[in-house]
Amino acid sequence: MELNFVTEDILKLSLSLLAGAVIGAEREYKNKNAGFRTIILVTVGSTLFTMLSGLITDGKDFHVVGNIVVGIGFLGAGTIFKEGDDVKGLTTAAAIWISAAIGVSIGAGQYALAATALGLVIIVLLGFISVQGFIDQSNREKKYKITIPCKAGNAEEIEKFFATCNVIGVCIHRHKTSNSLTLTYSIKGPEKNHNQFIALLESDALVIEFEV
Repeated sequence: MELNFVTEDILKLSLSLLAGAVIGAEREYKNKNAGFRTIILVTVGSTLFTMLSGLITDGKDFHVVGNIVVGIGFLGAGTIFKEGDDVKGLTTAAAIWISAAIGVSIGAGQYALAATALGLVIIVLLGFISVQGFIDQSNREKKYKITIPCKAGNAEEIEKFFATCNVIGVCIHRHKTSNSLTLTYSIKGPEKNHNQFIALLESDALVIEFEV
């Protein structure tokens, strides 16, 4: 049975609400700064703009759809922030971006495409957590701030720990006072090797203090 105009519009908006709710629930559960309601509004709004674009131009001009992408870019940028040396919010920004794309797909009547994309998004957000954890455990980068007595050869003694623990370290900052030298290292390696490195720092009498 063919859907009439009004019924299909309601169906599109309802489906976009549902798709946004699924993605938004995952972001809300993880306490991200763009969660349940935000992503629903993004998805429904993208669907509505796509529907209106088709009505106004009789399906011949999709400049509105292109502008959705630009607008979503600004919205996603608002969720990205820097915390220390880490950049946060990139996954949430990407979730907003793909939510808008799903909304556009529903607005264009591409229900199978939208459903497939939604399924892939859920697999990435939920199913790939263990994969990401494995990658992080295998090669994690951390910043270490280590304070030692300001004496020739002391920095080299600390850097010998890199080979012992099988990690790669680069000194990115030095701060010298009259009695001490504070070295900031960027160190990469498996999590277990980081733990070994920390254990050496804790036990070595040369280290005045350190911070990870």
